[in-house]
Amino acid sequence: MERESDLYPPIKALLDRQGYVVKGEVGAADIVAQREGDALVIVELKLRFALALFHQAVARLAVTDHVYVAVARPKGRTARRALKDNLALCRRLGLGLMTVRDDGRVEVHCDPGPYAPRKSKKRQARLLREFDRMQGDPNAGGATRHGIVTAYRQDALRCAAHLAETGPCKGAAVARATGVARATRLMADNHYGWFERVEKGTYALTDEGSAGLVHWAYSWERHDPGRSSGS
Repeated sequence: MERESDLYPPIKALLDRQGYVVKGEVGAADIVAQREGDALVIVELKLRFALALFHQAVARLAVTDHVYVAVARPKGRTARRALKDNLALCRRLGLGLMTVRDDGRVEVHCDPGPYAPRKSKKRQARLLREFDRMQGDPNAGGATRHGIVTAYRQDALRCAAHLAETGPCKGAAVARATGVARATRLMADNHYGWFERVEKGTYALTDEGSAGLVHWAYSWERHDPGRSSGS
């Protein structure tokens, strides 16, 4: 598909087969379809997902509840994710979604209508656990350039800081000193390459760990000063 107009014939054909009278470029709408006894259908076209497409479609909801957005089916590595995310957005906005394949086949992914997604108690509990475990407020909301400090990374930083101060140490001792109950498992898993086992149950800081303490030093400065690092 090279032009928005390439989307029109297959969508018109689909609506024709369903008994609609279809016309393009009616007023501000890309496609308008009418069938006796049914509500008006409007379809807004774009080659790819864009904010302007959703703006146009939402504006058409003032005319009819039956509004679709239609794009060329996304391709490439991120295509599945793009389609999934925009399908969820369409459902939340009460819009329908169509995609058109290169062979002209039209796929209707959802029809217009009200949508109220169920809340996930499991996801909420996971988010609250991360919130409770995180010390202070180490991340500026929306900022990812430096990297995100997670509760897991904070635990790793506490373990690394203890080893930097004391030298090689048994995992149980690190856990007592830092308050990181799973210190031994964390150092054994060594996701960041910061730790090395020097003997059974004893760990030391690697060069990467020393560099990590420097790189993430700002996160300690953002901690709530009213809470201790072992809390």
